[in-house]
Amino acid sequence: MKDTIFVSGIGTNVGKSFATGWLANKLNSEGKNTITLKMIQTGDDGYSEDIDIHRKVMNIPYIEEDKDFTTAPIIMTYPASPHLAARIDNVEIDLSRIKKSQEKLYQIYDIILMEGAGGLMVPIQEDYLTIDYIKENNLPLALVVNGQLGSINHALLSLEAIKSRNIDLRYVIYNPFFDEDKIIAKETQRYLENFVHKRHKETEFLLMDDLNLK
Repeated sequence: MKDTIFVSGIGTNVGKSFATGWLANKLNSEGKNTITLKMIQTGDDGYSEDIDIHRKVMNIPYIEEDKDFTTAPIIMTYPASPHLAARIDNVEIDLSRIKKSQEKLYQIYDIILMEGAGGLMVPIQEDYLTIDYIKENNLPLALVVNGQLGSINHALLSLEAIKSRNIDLRYVIYNPFFDEDKIIAKETQRYLENFVHKRHKETEFLLMDDLNLK
């Protein structure tokens, strides 16, 4: 059965790209044929830095579908939310290109991990948010959280939005890379894991282990 899992986070720079590559490795180790896709890349020109991270974490070279931009169908130059990056580049965001990429990747892979840009409420277009795309396409979700100060608040707001829209929350992934204050990080992980187990009983809480980047 073909499946696309959307990967989002509780904000920008929370480690979504590393978590996407990590989850791909986990699913592949379970015998699931998995690849990653960057829904919309901003801040780059002619390549996707997030696809670079995915492949580095997965410890694989660029695949042919990376080289022809199937895995990064929309790239804009300014490092901003998609709606602003599109305005600056004077382009229209054509979401049908993402569907075409999915169809092509489904010919080879069973699971696609689709990484978004920023958090759930990031605008893709003026009146169309990332969470709208997830809901409209009925995509299960992996939410990346971390142990920075303020992460509990950001995570709970994200979880509230997910629940209010009745989105299938498949995974909550805790990224320990940001565990600078061990006291705060330990409590954040404990609190969020407990919250997910109580309020999202069907959701799997995952702790990222070492990436072992080479």
